Parts: sequence; structure tokens; C-alpha cells
Amino acid sequence: MKIACLSGKGGAGKTMVAVNLAAAADKATYIDCDVEEPNGRLFLKPQNVQQTAVCTLLPAFNAEKCTGCKKCVSFCRFHALMYVKEKPVVFPEVCHSCGGCALVCPEGAVSETEKPIGMLETGMAGNIRVVTGILNPGEASGVPIIRAALRQAEGLTIIDCPPGSACSVMESVMGADYCILVAEPTAFGFHNFQMVCELTALLHKPCGVVINKQLSPYPPLEDFCRAHQLPILARIPYDPAIAALAARGQLALQQNAAVNEQFARLLAQIGGAV
Repeated sequence: MKIACLSGKGGAGKTMVAVNLAAAADKATYIDCDVEEPNGRLFLKPQNVQQTAVCTLLPAFNAEKCTGCKKCVSFCRFHALMYVKEKPVVFPEVCHSCGGCALVCPEGAVSETEKPIGMLETGMAGNIRVVTGILNPGEASGVPIIRAALRQAEGLTIIDCPPGSACSVMESVMGADYCILVAEPTAFGFHNFQMVCELTALLHKPCGVVINKQLSPYPPLEDFCRAHQLPILARIPYDPAIAALAARGQLALQQNAAVNEQFARLLAQIGGAV
């Protein structure tokens, strides 16, 4: 089973929920798809970490074979190619590595070369296999790293998605069996929560809600969940002690019996108990 943890904004507690949910399982795979700022490893502290480079493919042109027909330039819908000074030039920031330019070249003048864009780190934290995607600074898209990370899914898998509702989030959620939407009970948090709800609805994913940092019920959020038949799976109170544990990179369920029970119950509710 693959369980994706999402939130409409950063700071709502998505990673806190994801890592504690993984720790509540007897055995699990945790995949951090927040490749721009992955921090699940700070809580799980995997050992024997191994690194693997993740690369995309960029076109390379053989000047001796190229006749200047510009079919590759015309084909590229992403405008990643331009013909300058009688030779094709590639703009790697917008190239989607589709390989189409090589297919349409009548002279076979286009090959492909690897460009590293980041890495995967894999290690073990007890019985939790920790997979972390890391995007190199300055790269335009982390989607290839997310795809590589998700290929490591095995058994009960907890997917820690990027915040928001952009393409990287959609890529993280596509293969999930269930989505946990982590909501912050504030006006700003509720606004972004609605956007991520719309995304999961478009993908026809079953969902439940975890309200984090709750001081008291926030009526607009409560009403929205009722109107859209979204079950509220758990309410995590605003507790300075839990915040202090997170600040120290500690798993709350290992230090707090009530939190431990709450995450075990949450895992059982969504059918991920093993």
C-alpha cells in the first residue's frame, strides 16, 4: 500500500505526519519526494546510506552529420532547441528529455548524453527503508528525481510529497492508494488546503484529513470537510512539547505515548497496519 502525505503549504506538518506514520509501522518504506528541501532523514536518521546519481538525457549533435534541415528545432514543442550560426543549440533548462529530436533527425546526427541533476540516498532506520530524493541547486524540475525515488517503493510505503499542488506534487501522488491531507487550521492554511483537495479529487484519490496544530476547531475547515465528505482522521493539538521534539529532529511518537497511540490508530484507520 502507498500512502501519500500532502499539505497545501509548507510548515503545515506534512513531514512530521509522514515520518511518524512510517515509524508507527512495524516495517515500511519512507520516500521523501520533497526533493528541493528533503528533511525526513533528519528525523529517521538512516544508517549505511548509499548515494546514486540521477541523470536526465540531453541531445548532443554531430556537426559532421547535421545538414541544417532544422527538423529537430521545428519538432521541439518546448522550444529547447535553436539553430544558431549553422548549428543546433540546446537549452538544457527547458529540455524535457523526450528524445523526439533524435527520432526526427533524417541524418542520425542526434545522440543523447547524461546530465546529473541530483541524487537518491537510501539507508535503513531500523525496519524503515529511507529513500531521499535530492535535487541539485538551480535545476528547473525535480520530477525525474521523484520518479526515480518512487521506483523504490516496496511494501507499505509512506510518500512525503512536496508542499503545494504543482506538477511535482501530482507526480508524487499519481501512484498512491490513499492520500492524507495535512491541514493547518488557519485562513492561509485553509486556502491552500482547498487547492490540494482539488488536485486529489481530479486524480480520484481516496483521502482523509489530519488537522495539525489545532488550538480549537476552525469552522471553515470543519464545514469544508463535512461538505466534501472528507473524514477527519486525527487532530494533533498545538503543543509546544511536540514542536520542541520536532525542532530537535526527534520522532514525537517515541517520546510521547499519546502521540504513539494516535499514529498507530491513524495507520489502522487507513488500512496500512501490518
